Amino acid sequence: NEMKFRIEEHIGSLSEGLKWIGTFHSICVKILRRHAEKVQLNSNFTIINTDDQIRLLRQVIKLESIDEKKWPPRLLAYIIDQWKNKALTYQNVPEDDLQFDGKAKKLYEIYQSRLRTLNAVDFGDLILHVIEILKADNALLLNYHNLFKYILVDEYQDTNMAQYLLLRLLAQGNKNICCVGDDDQSIYGWRGAEIGNILKFDKDFPGATVIRLEQNYRSTSNILGAASGLIESNQGRLGKTLWTDSNVGDKVKLIKHIDGKDEVSWICDDIHNQVRSENLKFSEIAILFRATWQFRDFEDLLLRRDIPHIIIGGTRFFDRQEIKDAVAYLRIINSDTDSLALERIINVPKRGIGEKSLQQLHNIARENNFSLLDATRYALKSNLLSKKIQENLGRFLDMLEIWRDVGFSSDKNHVDLVEQVLDESGYTDMLQNEQTPESEGRLENLKELVSSLSDFSDLQSFLDHVSLVMENQVDRNPDKISLMTLHASKGLEFKQIYLPGWEEETFPNKKSLDDNGQIGLEEERRLAYVGITRAKLACTISSAESRYKFGDFNFNLESRFIKEIPKQFVEDLTPSGLQSSNAISQSTFLEQESSFYRSPGWSRLQSNLTNNPSPFFNNSPHVTKTFSIGDRVFHEKFGYGIISELENDKALVDFEKADRKNIKTAFLTNEKEL
Repeated sequence: NEMKFRIEEHIGSLSEGLKWIGTFHSICVKILRRHAEKVQLNSNFTIINTDDQIRLLRQVIKLESIDEKKWPPRLLAYIIDQWKNKALTYQNVPEDDLQFDGKAKKLYEIYQSRLRTLNAVDFGDLILHVIEILKADNALLLNYHNLFKYILVDEYQDTNMAQYLLLRLLAQGNKNICCVGDDDQSIYGWRGAEIGNILKFDKDFPGATVIRLEQNYRSTSNILGAASGLIESNQGRLGKTLWTDSNVGDKVKLIKHIDGKDEVSWICDDIHNQVRSENLKFSEIAILFRATWQFRDFEDLLLRRDIPHIIIGGTRFFDRQEIKDAVAYLRIINSDTDSLALERIINVPKRGIGEKSLQQLHNIARENNFSLLDATRYALKSNLLSKKIQENLGRFLDMLEIWRDVGFSSDKNHVDLVEQVLDESGYTDMLQNEQTPESEGRLENLKELVSSLSDFSDLQSFLDHVSLVMENQVDRNPDKISLMTLHASKGLEFKQIYLPGWEEETFPNKKSLDDNGQIGLEEERRLAYVGITRAKLACTISSAESRYKFGDFNFNLESRFIKEIPKQFVEDLTPSGLQSSNAISQSTFLEQESSFYRSPGWSRLQSNLTNNPSPFFNNSPHVTKTFSIGDRVFHEKFGYGIISELENDKALVDFEKADRKNIKTAFLTNEKEL
């Protein structure tokens, strides 16, 4: 709709004749409804949402007698979505694919059959079905060539393989296609976006004219210089030279703090000073984070200092589902009359307690003036529930009593308690089994919750704090600081930007490097570029020498990205005592890592990374690799090491130039193969 509005502003009533302006999905809905019968659907097909997709996949998994706890439907949904993003129908999934114990391909086929029976499609089908239709019917494809004489695409760097193939089909007739995009802002690889689509545009369409849009209308020249100097370290880019008519402006500020608390306090102080002395509004300021777990410290201090703020494109820390669940566990441990807390987690993770059983417990509570917990005890004692539910609830109440004993004992602290609860309840396992980027983020948030408890003397103090935070959510004042992830910031702009947490393993993100090596590193660098270029007038990048993270104190190396910013665009505000504290160790670390990327093993691995469609998980190869304890192996980031333990698809490796690490064997190469 925004695109339609902009076009209408420029061409007025002429826009009324433009019926094909929309997203890939909205345009494909129109095409698919016209030709639904070609893929065994009726034109009134239903588009199911994610919840319906999960519910349907749960039925499929149950039908095939698969353990849902080991192979959750959300993981299968992620696998299928990845395949559809890569334009893989179930017929085209490689036969040797081992996901879901080798059953994922069959489950995909059953799922598609169920969708057709229901006359339904999911979002991935919208594009995939249209590709199937156009590939199978040349006459129909010719009709669309005549209809779409000119094709314009925005944000081309974010297209996935299915979208790319659709465009190739539609444009191959007239070859009148104009794609606008910025390869330096391709940051959605984890969603299936293929940066190779924009990098090889001139090869896909020989004779194409490449027009570089190099004038920037947002940022000062110092900010542009810093961002451009940083992104030049990437090899996979087309290259451009940004310039601006704007003022030179302030240099990008860099500052290292002694710890994470000092970083948060300094940024809040600086914001207060900027607003008071620079005639700056809170709404003109943003704090951009690499990960959601970083929000919590800032939310707490901004609230305590009564600084108005809002979370953009996400949820406040204590509003997140996993945090609410964990807090509910702690609430029922702290007070056995907290029926609302018990109702939230009595069947989380699933214990076979459905709505009917829960309503029965509520009736007992109401009739006897019991709390929900006392009603549950009464139902168990009186054998009022089915045998299976009795057993499951009995085990749950036994755990609850143990946790309450621990919570009120003097020799066990509340930080240890929440870790024990999350592990013994099965909540941690539930998220780990999902194996999706979303579940990994939720696990990180829970680790940050554990860290946050150390700020409070006891469990009651923590729960009181949570209540106050939740109570202070309603604020209609539009003048607020924006807090968001770097991914959510794309396309936005602010006068003042703060970029905290620029440390190795946080940014660039450790998992991105572990899973994707150099490709992951370059996407992380593009994300840093996006962050800096959100700033119109001022940008401050910060790091902390130590940080209490995930329940442990961590001593951090400054992000390599800071060193890659040309010094002439930077003002270093770091106290002199911190400026050289880890310079030697960082230099050694980066030199070792660089040598890994130059080694023969890395070169061999890189040659296998192509733009061809490949299935989940994280571009891992389908080939089953065989390893033995004692094998010398190569990893794209950590280099050479010896396998000391093996379990299923993971190996414990003692690396020669890094610590011992637990690595998926899919990302290891036996030295004998190099």
